[in-house]
Amino acid sequence: MKTSFVSNLAMQNSMRLTIARGENEVQTLQTEIVTGRYYDIGLALGAKTSNSVSLNQDVSRLKTIQDSNALVTQRMSASQLALDLMADSAQQMLEAFITVNGSDDANNLQIARRDVESSLGSFNVAANTSSNGEYLFSGINTNTKPVADYFEAGSAAKTAFDTMFVGRFGFSQNDPQAAGITAADMEDFITNDLEPAFMGADWNTNWSSASDTNISSRILGNEVVESSVNANSDGMRKFALAAVIGIELLGSPVTSEVRNVVNTKAIEYAGQAVTGIDNQRSNLGVSENRVAKANDALESQMDIITLYLDEMEGVDAYEASTRMQTLLDQVETSYALTARIQQMSLVNYL
Repeated sequence: MKTSFVSNLAMQNSMRLTIARGENEVQTLQTEIVTGRYYDIGLALGAKTSNSVSLNQDVSRLKTIQDSNALVTQRMSASQLALDLMADSAQQMLEAFITVNGSDDANNLQIARRDVESSLGSFNVAANTSSNGEYLFSGINTNTKPVADYFEAGSAAKTAFDTMFVGRFGFSQNDPQAAGITAADMEDFITNDLEPAFMGADWNTNWSSASDTNISSRILGNEVVESSVNANSDGMRKFALAAVIGIELLGSPVTSEVRNVVNTKAIEYAGQAVTGIDNQRSNLGVSENRVAKANDALESQMDIITLYLDEMEGVDAYEASTRMQTLLDQVETSYALTARIQQMSLVNYL
């Protein structure tokens, strides 16, 4: 017969190890109950871990697109508000021209001119709107102010008009000699000199620093939309053209016949400005609708993936709670046994 001795120190150490393991497992179960997922995905899933990693990456990618779409939606909403202001200003300008159509009354003409100046000022503010530090109507040149102020000192646009008028007629638009301009000459100047300047490269030289290329945004994995409009559109060019005609020529000392030509052309361009800006609003609205549908599709994709991930990585909260309570009871028992063992001593029996 062989006798083996076990010291109370060995027994204490054994209980300590049991307690430590129990406490670690309790912490693991607590984490699983709170998160609803396995504490160690690799240990729980084994070979299926790669599927979990891949699906989680897909969720992260979709969330990134959602965050990007939120910024796109914000930019387009701000653009729509600015375009609304431009459209209202264009309509106000058109009404000012219609009000004085056929009139030579100096006071009425002065009032109309002030209304046109106000409209152009509102247009300039709206065109230079920024959001999140980016100009909305600069195309891809988002850090560049798109439209110059016609009324500022040394304005290139104002200088260009004055130069063009003097070059054509030999005197300024406010010179009394303007009374000698014929209706045909004025119409020819507006149609063949002024309009091409605004609709051509001179616009980019004197008025606009915007890019013709709009911002494109990926709203789904395989779908891209134009998420901005720029200040080089026909509607905005026609707005500025109509405004300059009204500001510079409506009060000029010309004959009634010539003023009728000026006003008729201004009404024509102002109407085209209203139509052009409304078209931009419509195009942007189409993009907004596509982004909204893309967000719905993203949400559906994420719901499907998340549901599958929940089935793959999810834990039974009731089972985990039951296991944790059992472990807590075991740990409490181990604490009690450890305390009893620590009290064991031969001195007590001597």
